[in-house]
This record gives sequence, C-alpha cells and structure tokens, in this order.
Amino acid sequence: MGALALALLFAVLAYQLGHWQYGRHEFKVERNALLDAHYRADPVPVTEVLSDRPVDRSSKDWTKVTATGTYAGRQVLVRNRPNNNVFGYEVLAALTLADGRTVVVDRGWVKNSDLGASVTPDVPPVPTGEVTVVGWVRPGETTQRKSLPQGQVASIAVPDVEKAWGTQVLDGYVVLDTERTADGTPPRPDRLQDPDRSLGPHQAYAFQWWMTVPLGLLLICLGIRRELRDEDPDRPVKPKKVRIWDEEDY
Repeated sequence: MGALALALLFAVLAYQLGHWQYGRHEFKVERNALLDAHYRADPVPVTEVLSDRPVDRSSKDWTKVTATGTYAGRQVLVRNRPNNNVFGYEVLAALTLADGRTVVVDRGWVKNSDLGASVTPDVPPVPTGEVTVVGWVRPGETTQRKSLPQGQVASIAVPDVEKAWGTQVLDGYVVLDTERTADGTPPRPDRLQDPDRSLGPHQAYAFQWWMTVPLGLLLICLGIRRELRDEDPDRPVKPKKVRIWDEEDY
C-alpha cells in the first residue's frame, strides 16, 4: 500500500509538472503571435497605448508607437542588464510630450566601465530640442527596492524612475527603435537586441513528464508479478549452472 501511495503521488506530480511545462510552451507561442502582429506594424501614437494604468500584456505588449517631445532631466541607468550576452546598463530618458505628460524611453545599452562597476560608463547625451521617437511599448517591471548610487535603478519600475526624476510618468516604457531630430539622427547607446522568439524545450519536457505518469504503477505490477512467480510451488526450478572447472573435478 505504501508503494501504491508513492506511485500515485508520483503520477500526480509528473502530470502537474508536464502541465506546467506545456503552459510555458503555450505562453511563448502566444508571445510570438503578439510579436508577429505588433513588431513590424505601423506605429500608433504612444498615448493610445500608455496611460496611468499598467500595460495590458495580452494585447498591448510590443505595440509599435511613435512620440514627439523633448527630453528633460538626466538619464538614468538600469544596472546589470544583458545585451548580446554582455552585461552593462540600459539607458532611460524622460520624454516630455506636448501635453506635459512624461514617457520613459529606453534609449539602448552601454557596457560597464573598464574601471569597474563603481565607475559610471560614458553615455551618449540626449538630443536637444524636439525629437521624434519610434519604438515598442513594454510593461513596467517590478521594483527591486535596492539601494543604488544616484542616477541608477535596479529595474524599469514606475516608482523607481519617478523617484529618480522627481516627476510622474506614464505606466510602462518604450524601447527605442529610431530617434530623429530636425538635424537628423543623433548618436545613441547601442541598440537592444531583438526579442527572443525561441520556444525552448518546454513542449518536449511536458511530453516526457506525461510519459512517466504510469511508471510507478508499472513498477508495482512488475514487482507483484515477480512475487507471485516466486511463491508458485509448481514453478519449475532453474537448473544450477555447472562451472567448467567443477566438471573437471570429477
């Protein structure tokens, strides 16, 4: 009975793990479908997507938008952000729109200073005057509540960037694609790599877990079969194997 209980417990656990892995697979399939619909689409005004409410991940994530305004305040660096497998900083700038509202723009990435993490790296300055940006909307992140040097944050969270700039911002942020001023295209930090579209091994892992669901019960059946066979009085006795050197003794 103990073995049966363990087998049933393992079956339930294997089913749940398979279900979890398949859910991860479905999430990535839906993410790719959203990217297909939004990533190469024509941009829409940023205020049609960003507001004071959180971005709807299921329908608005990666929406391509455009915004025109002026950059205000110093740029803020987001620590420990990878780009093409190298860690550095993402660079945030506050774009003030004509109606006075502020949009967080992720202008790109810079590598860590050669002098160490305690030294702020060189960052291309924001362009002066009116600028038009095109990029993709992303939902705000969860605050990490870490104590960092002034001008740095641990995540792109609304409370953190509002504290850094001392001003309210629209919920979410824009990953910069292009940036233009009346004088052309100014220098900017390195472009962030394209979003990951791989599905990963989650579907295969799900099928593997589901295939192991009956494993415990199968082992119990084999064990019972062996015990019944050993207890059968009419079971033919397997002849003892005689070794060659035992025959030579005769």
